[in-house]
Amino acid sequence: MHALQGSLFDQADETGLGPLRGLRRTELGAGAWVDHLPGWLTGADALFERLAAEVPWRAERRQMYDREVEVPRLLAFYGEGEPLPHPALTTARTALSRHYAAELGEPFATAGLCLYRDGRDSVAWHGDRNGRSATEDTMVAIVSVGDPRDLTLRPRDGGATLLRLPLGHGDLVVMGGSCQRTMEHAVPKSARAVGPRISVQFRTRGVR
Repeated sequence: MHALQGSLFDQADETGLGPLRGLRRTELGAGAWVDHLPGWLTGADALFERLAAEVPWRAERRQMYDREVEVPRLLAFYGEGEPLPHPALTTARTALSRHYAAELGEPFATAGLCLYRDGRDSVAWHGDRNGRSATEDTMVAIVSVGDPRDLTLRPRDGGATLLRLPLGHGDLVVMGGSCQRTMEHAVPKSARAVGPRISVQFRTRGVR
C-alpha cells in the first residue's frame, strides 16, 4: 500500500465536523441528486491512520462469469447497533441523520468501509440496489479520508458521465432520491500514483 500524502490544508490532530449548511446539491434528473461538501471532517489524515491500522479489514472473492476473482479493495461492515470503529464516525452519522431527517424519514443505521490501497483498487459501475433501495428512494452518505479518488456517476442505462467528484481528506458526498435506482456510480482505477483512501458509507436499515 502506498503511503498517504497528507493534506496541506488539514493538519489538525483532533477529528471534528464543520457545519452542513455548506452542502451543494446537484440535480441529475429522474429524481436523482447528489449533495457535496468538501472538507467537512477535519483531522481526516489522523482518522485515516487510525482506521487503516485498527479496522479488521478483509479481502473478499466474488464469482465473475466462470471464475472467482479477488475484489479490488478491502472491506469492513458495521451493522445496525454495532459500535463504529471511531467516535468521529458515530458523531458524523448522528449529524447526518439529524440534517436529513425531514427528507430521509429515518436515521442512517449501518456503516460500510472500503480501503482503496492504491490506484489499482476500484469499484465498477453499480447502484446500491440490494434490499429496499431496489424499489424505494433512499440515501447513501459517504465520508472519505485519505488521498482523493474520483467518484463518477452516470445514468443506469449507460451514457456519458454526469458528475465526477474527487473525494478524500474529509470530503462528504450524499447520493439521494432515486440515485441508486436510476443512476450508477463507480470509483475507476487510476493510472496516476495515488495513495490510499478509505470511504465510509452510511446507509439506512435494510439497504446494501
